[in-house]
Amino acid sequence: MPRMETNAEALALQALVWTLGDSARATRLLDLTGLDPAELRARAGEPALLAATLGFLEAHEPDLVACAEALEVTPAALVTARGELERA
Repeated sequence: MPRMETNAEALALQALVWTLGDSARATRLLDLTGLDPAELRARAGEPALLAATLGFLEAHEPDLVACAEALEVTPAALVTARGELERA
């Protein structure tokens, strides 16, 4: 049974790390956000960037599901975290 994460930022940071763990996915994230690796590192804790990362995963359901499985959460938990971060 997947565990539910209560801290949206922590969950999004884990999702960011997971996203960057695959070079093709990382390149796609950088291309879509317009950030370079240095900017990404500098802004990694910002709610807007974390929400954008989760939105990036939502835009490609196979990535969203794979990330959720890797983090042992439901895909809905990632979607909920994005919503919380967008309101932060």
